[in-house]
Amino acid sequence: MSGQMSEARADDRPDADTSVGTLSFEQALGELEQIVQKLERGQLDLEASIQAYERGTVLRRHCETKLEEARLRVEKLTFTRDGEASLQPFDEGDTPRS
Repeated sequence: MSGQMSEARADDRPDADTSVGTLSFEQALGELEQIVQKLERGQLDLEASIQAYERGTVLRRHCETKLEEARLRVEKLTFTRDGEASLQPFDEGDTPRS
């Protein structure tokens, strides 16, 4: 019986990592807000709650990454030879740290 439950879970659960990667920040945040509302209202059974929590964790990380990328595109901290710090526009060749 547990083998059948595992198969059902695998079939019902979206591929969180690949589908989330294609979402914009706004789409991911909207989905995350919907998950939080469902969890807060107790609208999901235990298994669905666990899956929603896992999906929400992936969405949260995705949103954090998108925010960091946006921040880095806006500014980066550089230091002159004199040790003076200044903010410079983000250069597209720069990549965010993981």
